[in-house]
Amino acid sequence: MGSETFNADVIVVGAGLAGMVAAHEAVLRGRRVLLLDQEGPQSLGGQAFWSLGGLFMVDTPEQRRMGIRDSAELAYRDWMGSAQFDRPEDANPRALAAGFLDWAAGDMRDWLQGFGMRWFPVVGWAERGGAGAEGHGNSVPRFHITWGTGTGVVAPFARLMQEHAAAGKLRLAFRHRVTRLNVTNGAVTGVAGDVLDDSSAPRGHSTSRSIKADFEHSAEAVILTTGGIGANHDLVRKHWPTDRLGPAPRQMVSGVPDYVDGKMHAIAAKAGAGLINEDRMWHYCEGVQNWDPIWPNHGIRILPGPSSMWFDATGNRMEAPCLPGFDTLSTLRRILQAGEHSWFILTQKIIEKEFALSGSEQNPDLTSGSWREVLKARLGKGATAAVEAFKDKGADFIVADDLDTLVTRMNALTPDAPVRPDHIRAQIEARDGQLDNPFGKDAQITAIRGARAYRGDRLIRTAKPHAILDPANGPLIAVRLNILTRKSLGGLHSDLQGRVLTPEGTVLPGLYAAGEVCGFGGGGYHGYNALEGTFLGGCLYSGRLAGQNA
Repeated sequence: MGSETFNADVIVVGAGLAGMVAAHEAVLRGRRVLLLDQEGPQSLGGQAFWSLGGLFMVDTPEQRRMGIRDSAELAYRDWMGSAQFDRPEDANPRALAAGFLDWAAGDMRDWLQGFGMRWFPVVGWAERGGAGAEGHGNSVPRFHITWGTGTGVVAPFARLMQEHAAAGKLRLAFRHRVTRLNVTNGAVTGVAGDVLDDSSAPRGHSTSRSIKADFEHSAEAVILTTGGIGANHDLVRKHWPTDRLGPAPRQMVSGVPDYVDGKMHAIAAKAGAGLINEDRMWHYCEGVQNWDPIWPNHGIRILPGPSSMWFDATGNRMEAPCLPGFDTLSTLRRILQAGEHSWFILTQKIIEKEFALSGSEQNPDLTSGSWREVLKARLGKGATAAVEAFKDKGADFIVADDLDTLVTRMNALTPDAPVRPDHIRAQIEARDGQLDNPFGKDAQITAIRGARAYRGDRLIRTAKPHAILDPANGPLIAVRLNILTRKSLGGLHSDLQGRVLTPEGTVLPGLYAAGEVCGFGGGGYHGYNALEGTFLGGCLYSGRLAGQNA
């Protein structure tokens, strides 16, 4: 088997968003950069390509135009109330969080604008909390969807990689799988691994792991940007926080391609790196099986508005803050108390107004960046084409004209966990009975009315309150919701310069990290809970940090 050598100043392992940003910043400093990735050139950009492109930003023109008053101080309170840092090793994660918040309320938007990025004018309100002012959640809408979605975030950096490569400042080496970090006199001095057979598989699809050669490269610094563990369900279950969330589900769907395998965590640990907060993770409750899958066990997350009624596996309606779009991990814990799946029950009016699907490929109008396409998809009759396709073809979707038929079909889909029709009906009737006047005691109805006070939600995200069982609002729809794996909130312990630390907390010379592999900064800058838009934002922030210091 042949081998290859190449000397570089900086080696970046992983050509996702964090890796590209790190490589770009290193090139700007005059560093000679080698960018490695185990996938082919068609996968440049990694997971970020598939994202909705949402970015957490604070006190922006987009917010102000929508009547949103935000501030760095309010964002800091929201973040710390969500993170709930409580461990000695949280010192660096907390400091990285503070640094990110300063950037998100400061130079972030202008910096991204310099790359040509622009944002959809309606700011989204994700992770609303719902348990109290000092707890988890965004007090105001902060989710800025990039024109072009995730592809629009990836595109400028992908172009820069090609430009830097053409100028001889960077070498792109695809199908290079790192299996070892070389350590000399206690410092990381390079990488070694396998050159995999070329693959023409489309982006996101599984690729061959056949080996055709080996490689070994040396450098002054190595930056790891290899992502998390979301596709490695055995590793997810190994680190699952049973004490906080309950037992790990036996069945989950994957929100990420299968190359998100977490193998670099163990490789780095063998070289002397410390790992922290591996039990902190972020998985969604609203996963549905993709009827047209790209990667194995491909799940899609429903981005719900606030109106669908949410029932656990036993047919009990879930209470606040376990409402659609409010508190992901509280809801996850609540679901697992009763089973491994849950149910939405809603109407055609709700699905038309409120259902969105996460991912660039599920939002071709926003991905296209065409106002004509957006207006046609979002304000036209019916749900978006992607949502209607899932309603018609998705294995988890059930449509019926009456409740008895709907529940019969629900029980046929989950025969091991049947729900009682009379119990479901009584709960829906009680909810519907709260709509006869502007007063009431139902927390979800109150939340719906509160959402509609924000004109962005009123315009495109929240249906006018209506009776679920009124045939005029039908047909009725039930959606079986699966647990969807997504993000690691912990990982390699790193400092404010992006340097990886040892288990003892000292600097491991020559090794840096950025993105999800270090919990998006420090080893877990989210703490226990994430505020949406901070995954891409964390890749950008930590990638800049590592590239500016390596």
